[in-house]
Amino acid sequence: MPLQEPLILNVDDTNAARYARTRILTRAGLKVIEAASGTEALALARELRPTLILLDVKLPDIHGMEVCSRLKADPATSFILVLQTSASYIDVSDKIRALDGGADNYLFEPIEPAELLANVRALLRLAKVENELREIDRRKDEFLAVLAHELRNPLAPMRNAIAILDARSPAAPDWELRARATISRHLDHMVRLVDDLLDVSRLSHDKLALQMSHIDLGGVIAAAVESTRGQFERKQQQLSLTPIPIALTVHGDEVRLVQVLVNLLNNASKFTAIGGHIEVRPEIVADRVRLHIVDDGIGLAPERMHEIFGMFAQANALGHDRQDGLGIGLSLARSLVELHDGTISAYSAGLGSGSCFTVELPLVQGAIADGGADSQVEAAPIPAGGRRILVVDDNVDIADTMKELMELLGHQVTVAYSGTQALQLAAASPPQAVLLDIGLKDMTGYDLVRALRKIDVVRDAFMVACSGFSGDDDKQRAIHAGIDLYLVKPVSIDLLSSLDFDRSPA
Repeated sequence: MPLQEPLILNVDDTNAARYARTRILTRAGLKVIEAASGTEALALARELRPTLILLDVKLPDIHGMEVCSRLKADPATSFILVLQTSASYIDVSDKIRALDGGADNYLFEPIEPAELLANVRALLRLAKVENELREIDRRKDEFLAVLAHELRNPLAPMRNAIAILDARSPAAPDWELRARATISRHLDHMVRLVDDLLDVSRLSHDKLALQMSHIDLGGVIAAAVESTRGQFERKQQQLSLTPIPIALTVHGDEVRLVQVLVNLLNNASKFTAIGGHIEVRPEIVADRVRLHIVDDGIGLAPERMHEIFGMFAQANALGHDRQDGLGIGLSLARSLVELHDGTISAYSAGLGSGSCFTVELPLVQGAIADGGADSQVEAAPIPAGGRRILVVDDNVDIADTMKELMELLGHQVTVAYSGTQALQLAAASPPQAVLLDIGLKDMTGYDLVRALRKIDVVRDAFMVACSGFSGDDDKQRAIHAGIDLYLVKPVSIDLLSSLDFDRSPA
């Protein structure tokens, strides 16, 4: 994306001063527009997005420092650089106040033309670099989203195939069951890596949405332990849970808190030898709870203690034999805990002495948890005879394995490999539910859903998106288009079996 020609907004209520500055800048080959008040400046900034605003402090309607604060507080104009000037506020304290309020530089009047030009050019160079960095950041986010989608597409049929094998041949020889388990384990690891990458990107842009509620911490611990049980069993490690004497309620996102504990438990297992011991020990301190995850593994060297929560840091304390993973798990865990007004810390007496990671969260006093281990809702049974389901995906392997999976679950399934084919099949044999991909080649999944909703005999069908895109924007677009449920590939057979495909009437 080529950078646009720099545009400067010159704001001053004094006609002569404004004219003089504009003349200096235009004679230097710069493009300048003008405003005579703070209100006009704010409106032009939002409309035209200038590169730099030359802003006088003493304006007739809004104080110049307040104008600057509003510009920096508005996401639409926060990136615009501001050079403030004043002939009235010429004390060092005024300059400090302006810079603290968001100004990028501050000059006292009178200003020599050469000094003005030098400062403007310096800020324009800074703006160019910042624009280039924003563009790189935007392309990075686009790359990660596409990468995640392209990685999830091959993972989906692989997971489907394993589920089909497990369902059709549960009594296979031990060697085959071990091979399936190995494939499943590494598939899960790949999915976690992709999810972690996207979560880090969302966190860096404040786009990670939390679903907050009052939740039972015991349920969070139980879910995390269940998710990591296989890892401990494979390494023959003992996991001890100190009982929680009372119900502990925290205000948070249950899925994200489970993600934090799963990360820490996997980390403890990874750096603990076969046959080692890991303990989860809660501790109540005043109005907060501390969860200690203690292991007798390789420990941490004192000089590396400050590094382990850094982005892309490898937690291998020995400094060699690089472990698998991207080195973002602990950094992600810390960010998620901090979003819950909590803290996470690590302690080790040294190499060979094990480690202790502590998550501290505020407790909700006198609250009743909305969920937890004892309030799990069991999956609804599939209705007798199943449902008529249309699977739509232009990836033949995904479509065919999803068809077989849904048939194993008792449904009657038709497959379409394009949006156009899906519309034809739906009109000829109306489905009760549609499982569709978003990234179809001939039309988007959003367009397909809108078109299906216009067919009388399909209008009330239950629409499920199974997509490799996992952004909140993708999900919102799908819901607005008419999707009832948004699932991210690869979808587990357990989740598919829990769907009853009932759509409440509008």
